Amino acid sequence: MPGFRRQLYRDDAVVLRVQKLGESDRIITFLSRRHGRLRAVARGVRRTTSRFGARLEPFGHVDLQIAGDPSGAGGGLHTVSQVEAVELYGKRFLDDYPRYTAASAISETAERLTPVEHEPSLRLFLLTLGAFRALALREHSGTLVLDAYLLRGMGIAGWAPALTECAVCGTAGLHKAFSVPAGGAVCPDCRPPGAAHPAPDTLRLMVALASGDWHVADSAEAGPRREASGLVAAHLQWHLERGLRSLPLVDRTTGEQK
Repeated sequence: MPGFRRQLYRDDAVVLRVQKLGESDRIITFLSRRHGRLRAVARGVRRTTSRFGARLEPFGHVDLQIAGDPSGAGGGLHTVSQVEAVELYGKRFLDDYPRYTAASAISETAERLTPVEHEPSLRLFLLTLGAFRALALREHSGTLVLDAYLLRGMGIAGWAPALTECAVCGTAGLHKAFSVPAGGAVCPDCRPPGAAHPAPDTLRLMVALASGDWHVADSAEAGPRREASGLVAAHLQWHLERGLRSLPLVDRTTGEQK
């Protein structure tokens, strides 16, 4: 329609994914503070003369001006009209394969936990932003940051595994069996066939990651870390009903601490 001008809106967001479009454009997937997950075209950002191409790399925190209906009504891709970098976290670990792959798994999980575009999810936005910041600051092992993110993300989605009580009957305690189909830790009376029997330190680590007790989490040994990662991944993918492409690529090097 002649003279039609698209609505502009602003938000801050983390960059989850970047895809090529045509010769010089990209489709950017964001998780934003107020508008949830959204996709927008960034025109000309693959040209060397682009003003803001370097600001739209994965795992960055950016301030955006976008052309399109902020409610998502009408469908179609929105367009990035302005972008300013708040903090480009990805640049701090591009050459660190374990952290880069952990960030990739976080990004894919954030997309999967926001199936409806433009549906606000402030808690998930803040969790994702915090995870990228933690990877960049290197205060904790990248795999611990990832597993903490997955546990807390499942909590936001309503899928958190039971860890301090039986998933079936609710009996309090750190039980000795764990069943993904049952919903987490299970007591002897409720333990189904095929339940796993993780080490007590593994469940303590999972409780610490879910609650943010980094003193306990950082001191965990390699064995419980590996076992906890397996249980967390299995629980997540059970609820997603299909695997994450990026999760098998995560480098869980046992010697990596920070």
